[in-house]
Amino acid sequence: MHDKYGVFHDKYCYAGTDVLINLLNLRDGEELIEAEIAFTAERYRTYQSHATKIEDFTLSHFKYLHFYLFQDLFEWAGDIREVDISKGNTRFCTVPRIEVEAEKLFQLIPKLKPIQNRDELINQVASLFCEMNLIHPFREGNGRVQRFFFEEMMFVLGYDLNWPVITQQQWVEANIAGVYLDLEPLKSIFRQAISELAD
Repeated sequence: MHDKYGVFHDKYCYAGTDVLINLLNLRDGEELIEAEIAFTAERYRTYQSHATKIEDFTLSHFKYLHFYLFQDLFEWAGDIREVDISKGNTRFCTVPRIEVEAEKLFQLIPKLKPIQNRDELINQVASLFCEMNLIHPFREGNGRVQRFFFEEMMFVLGYDLNWPVITQQQWVEANIAGVYLDLEPLKSIFRQAISELAD
């Protein structure tokens, strides 16, 4: 399994490998990836939201969604990571700053509610998504839980969020562009993804 975070041999992995210690005791990286996809897809399918207002979208809720998706796979599901990670040239938030920086971002979420202009909403949502991605609070599963969180959040705000069909490379490049303060690729994704809920 390719060590996408560049932290080979950290405490989350089986000794001498970059395979994450998991509740299924899978030692093959590809098998673990397949299991992650299957288990999280089923959890996603059976999820019943209890979030009814924008103020429900807190760091605690974000952590709960991670736990919900990954509870079958990892003992630490829903827990903030305890190792620093990076991907390529992107260094994610250092461990001591994760909760502090995350709380600052989550305090911005209620400010989305009064925005009526669609372009302004997309600008703010893209910016928030980019900043949350840079925090990357979990050892694994950040992208999935973040997309899940935004789908649920936008629904509460009165919008459908259906991710457009793009390649993984396009998705990665959009997030990397955001790191370098170019939010246009992420805005383009959200323009395609967001539509008002039908009456």
